[in-house]
Amino acid sequence: MKSVSTNQAPAAVGPYSQAIIANGLVFVSGQLPIDPATGEFVSNDPVDQCKQSLRNIDAIAKSVGADLSHVVRTTVLLKDLSSFAAVNAAYAEFFPGVPPARTTFEAAALPKGALVEIDAIIVLNKTSNG
Repeated sequence: MKSVSTNQAPAAVGPYSQAIIANGLVFVSGQLPIDPATGEFVSNDPVDQCKQSLRNIDAIAKSVGADLSHVVRTTVLLKDLSSFAAVNAAYAEFFPGVPPARTTFEAAALPKGALVEIDAIIVLNKTSNG
């Protein structure tokens, strides 16, 4: 296993890695909507928070030579599931090709009071199996 860390995404807010590489996969920890330049949430809007969380995942992907097209699985946590349609539309902008497998949950609370948190699994060597 190898730990991944980039200053292009926010530092972990606890005792965990931004991501771990194992067996050709990158397991990205839940990304809060923190702008790494400011250390603050981008806004209190769930759509903006979704976009920032995905930008953070993209920065981690790029730090290991991948991009969002390498994402095979995500989990989206929402503070309020009523924002699902708007967040879903914003999420779709980041995956114009074949979107990754995904699960979405409403969470009673997210770290630092976030409205959105997204984790991901990235494959380093894409191959066509289908």
